[in-house]
Amino acid sequence: MGFLPSPGGHLVASTFDLRDLGVLFENQQRHLNHFFDNLDLGQAQAFAQALIDAPGAVFFSGIGKSGFVAHKLSQTLASLGFTRSSYLPPVDALHGDIGALFPSDLLVLISKSGSSDELLKLVPCARAKGARLISITSVQSNPLAALCDMNVHLPLEKEACPFGLAPVTSTAIQMVFGDTIVAAIMRVRKLTKEQYARNHPAGKIGKSLIFKVKDLMKKREDLPLCKEGDMIMDQLTELTSKGCGCLLVINAENRLIGTFTDGDLRRTLKSNGEGIFKLTVGEMCNR
Repeated sequence: MGFLPSPGGHLVASTFDLRDLGVLFENQQRHLNHFFDNLDLGQAQAFAQALIDAPGAVFFSGIGKSGFVAHKLSQTLASLGFTRSSYLPPVDALHGDIGALFPSDLLVLISKSGSSDELLKLVPCARAKGARLISITSVQSNPLAALCDMNVHLPLEKEACPFGLAPVTSTAIQMVFGDTIVAAIMRVRKLTKEQYARNHPAGKIGKSLIFKVKDLMKKREDLPLCKEGDMIMDQLTELTSKGCGCLLVINAENRLIGTFTDGDLRRTLKSNGEGIFKLTVGEMCNR
């Protein structure tokens, strides 16, 4: 039985050479330019049209690093809200998950070589379910492309990996191609910011496009309010319980006249000592 070398063995202190690093980025740029210069836009158009014309759901599948790309693209397409889209793990699909696939669905299989056993085994099963099959590959005349209804060839000059093996360029062009197709779908469907925001309610996208001040603001019952004549020490609970870090000081007409913050409390205590028990909020607030 063979043994793999220990990952901790033969460690060598390494530093990056700026020129070598520059050469690697130049190589990657050249490989990406090869993709852009040689991509068949007719195939790209047919693929984009197939996605928006799919009568059912659109599933993406892949193995290894191509599987990560497939997963990401399925989520991005789903986020547009035009069609149901999901990732179908090829191994799990052969153990029951293929039950999610229906005759009106589209299955997109992503593979650099087009020779992945897991995808080749999935094809006849998906075909038996009546789904339409599209492959996205980078090797000419591969077996996966021959088995699918449509193939998109992503031109790959070479991997930027020093050994030419690790999928560092092939996955980059897969992602660039898929995301650009999604952008094209957004344009042809005339997706508005408001439509896009409805599927992104959280995070910066949702907050910038969906939520208004009135949706997030604290209402009156949640405000740390006090009158200017209230004693400072009597308002400690109000100051600490509302989670605002301050008191909003109002007059008899309920108009805001100033604030009194946690920092103001500490400074007042430091400068006045026990005298703070005799001070009103109005005397020490920031007007």
